[in-house]
Amino acid sequence: MAREKRHFSNSGYAHLIMRGNNKQILFEEDEDYRFYLSRLGKYSRESAIRINAYCLMENHVHLLVNDPEGNVPEMMRKIGVSYAKYYNLKYEHCGHLFQDRYLCEPVEDDVYFLTVFRYILNNPRKAGICPAEQYRWSSYKAFFRENTSVDLEIIRGRFPTEKMYREYIGAQEENECMEYQKPVRDDDWALGVIRECLRIENGTELQAWERRKRDGAVRQLREKGLTVRQIERLTGISRSVIQRTGQREPSPMSQLY
Repeated sequence: MAREKRHFSNSGYAHLIMRGNNKQILFEEDEDYRFYLSRLGKYSRESAIRINAYCLMENHVHLLVNDPEGNVPEMMRKIGVSYAKYYNLKYEHCGHLFQDRYLCEPVEDDVYFLTVFRYILNNPRKAGICPAEQYRWSSYKAFFRENTSVDLEIIRGRFPTEKMYREYIGAQEENECMEYQKPVRDDDWALGVIRECLRIENGTELQAWERRKRDGAVRQLREKGLTVRQIERLTGISRSVIQRTGQREPSPMSQLY
């Protein structure tokens, strides 16, 4: 089946979302966020695209861009290839890192531009992480810097003072913007099962468990409906080990003969 043709904005502005495959975590540590931002800066300059706002969440990225020449597909392709290569090498990851293609939503007027701008910067608050001004991996603080690669011409024209800017971003208004449809049993759901069943905060803690106890925990997760690939992604345990745990263990008596 042919892919649906993208609809780009007549104004040149667009809201973009890249997400990890099945909401897989994209950024494990600070170095990962910094690498992605370095690639975003490099390829946006090469593509003559201006970044108006960004927010890097653990498993997805929001961008508000100005692309008068229609170069977004090339920029996003380069970022996706570069970051996936970096991530797969660093974490010995196999398979798709990003889910499908990025999403692209046209931003056709000033009102919606301001809506998307605020929505992007408020993603950390919406996710229950922290207020927008405290989040490290968004463009919120670019407003307070003289030299920045983020294009804030429209925002500075609309909010000439720091107080006005803070008040606008901090307003508790819920606006509808583009989002992915959430799968019924995605990695967020799987991580919730891991935390509830095993009483651990992070699936990678299983790697340090004694083998028999670890294998029993993996079998429990499979019985709860987690796929082998989900367990592999969220725990770091190899697929072969996970698949082996699904086999019946030999009885203690059989090992005597």
